[in-house]
Amino acid sequence: MTTIHKIGLIGAGNISQAYLKLAPLFPGTKIVAVADIVPAAAKARADAFGVRAMTVDELLQDGEIDTVINLTIPSAHYEISHAILSAGKHAYSEKPFALSVEDGKKLVAEADARGLKLGSAPDTFLGGGGQTARKLIDAGKIGRVVSGTMHVMSHGMEHWHPNPGFFFQPGGGPILDLGPYYIAALVNLVGPVTHVTAFASKGFEERTVTAEGPLKGKTVPVGTPTTINAVLEFKSGAQVTLAASWDVWKHGHINPIELYGSEGTMLVPDPNFFGGTIQYSERGGDFIAVGTEDAPFGKGNWGDDHGHANYRMLGVADMLDAAENGREPRCSGRVALHALDVMVSVLEAAASRQVITLSTTTERPAPLTAEDAARLLAPR
Repeated sequence: MTTIHKIGLIGAGNISQAYLKLAPLFPGTKIVAVADIVPAAAKARADAFGVRAMTVDELLQDGEIDTVINLTIPSAHYEISHAILSAGKHAYSEKPFALSVEDGKKLVAEADARGLKLGSAPDTFLGGGGQTARKLIDAGKIGRVVSGTMHVMSHGMEHWHPNPGFFFQPGGGPILDLGPYYIAALVNLVGPVTHVTAFASKGFEERTVTAEGPLKGKTVPVGTPTTINAVLEFKSGAQVTLAASWDVWKHGHINPIELYGSEGTMLVPDPNFFGGTIQYSERGGDFIAVGTEDAPFGKGNWGDDHGHANYRMLGVADMLDAAENGREPRCSGRVALHALDVMVSVLEAAASRQVITLSTTTERPAPLTAEDAARLLAPR
């Protein structure tokens, strides 16, 4: 990028800290303001990072801000993203993109009509893990992907999040909250989905909050499925099973994604993160490990106990580079819309006990090359 884009955040919750901490990694992005429906929350976050606290209307009307990141709760994603686009600004949303395919289609149409860029998390598939796996698959290391498995399992969010209620309502649940990471990873590696079928259930009618905070010991109701077992059929012909549950205390599925190809098998690292080690086998041979520490956006940098790579803001930087160069963002609204269609259709299939044909499709996002990465990280 050649321009420094001034960015505002709407939503001062937990995730805003990651965006504020990581934005300086990308010299073309500069977060200058935070807004929230709770003014005190916006002020606290703004003061902590040396930016301005604003109301939502003030931020949308600010002529210097050309891009806004939508970090509100899922039920507000469509309304806020639409308001951002209507204000003439590029919009980037946290996942899920919207709660209905119809609303997602409206956002894509609005951005196109206004000549604006629209993007959405997750951007983890742009990290060293996702891009190295993509390079190996494109090089034919496991041949044509025939089938695969995905497992995302835990016992929910109430043990770590101080206010987890929204996770257990429509717009949350393991499909719409964590599913975006897995679906985006598979679209990057395998391509678009054409059909889905599924079964779903709720393991518990209410959850007890055990995280520290004012809600500790209180219960929150569960209004969305928390265990889902689905089958996804891809345009390529591949079939992948997805098991997503917040009703599991412990499991032995070490590899969150496994892909089985005509010439071998690949173990893909956790799509919640940017890095990780890929393993692949040629036919029945031993697994070959491929690290990503030296790949763009694969090096551990977060300083947690696991040494995770965290480059949240990468999708925003790529979207703004796309705006400057007249191309489709890799974390585009179209990719997010298709992922949303997959997830909503999974829930619809579970409710109706039918096979659902998706109403959207997309192209695999372009690979993120070392040259592309260098441009995003180049000093101004």
